[in-house]
Amino acid sequence: MSPIRRAVLAAVVAASALLLAPARAAEPDAAIARAVRQVVDAQLRALAVGHAEQAFSFAAPAIRKQFGDAASFMAMVTGSYPMVVRPAATVFFRPETEAEDAAGPSAVVQVVQLRDRGGRLWRAAYQLERQPGGAWRIAGVVVQPDAPGSAT
Repeated sequence: MSPIRRAVLAAVVAASALLLAPARAAEPDAAIARAVRQVVDAQLRALAVGHAEQAFSFAAPAIRKQFGDAASFMAMVTGSYPMVVRPAATVFFRPETEAEDAAGPSAVVQVVQLRDRGGRLWRAAYQLERQPGGAWRIAGVVVQPDAPGSAT
């Protein structure tokens, strides 16, 4: 194979690898990262002291519509996600942008490592959506068991 052909082939292979590689989500700017963390932290604090109305206020409109009221929301959280109600410790990771529009990030994922009162580790991935007016609200969370040392 000629050197030119080899160079062209190498360039095509390299370009294909870049196109086929999974895209890494971008990190939002510091102000958005702070705002997103504050929303998740505020909801965790409200859940910890049993303030259902306050915890529910951080939910996105679709979640609010799905549960209808704070009591139903709180019952779902305590029944399905007890590890987020009163974690013994939390570690916030850097949030990542999940979707963007002309105004900037419209969806962000904030991952939080939780240690429950029994010492078990959990990883909670909160999806937040930017609302009209710029406020961030929680649109969902996926919680999975986590391994010791993974937050470092």
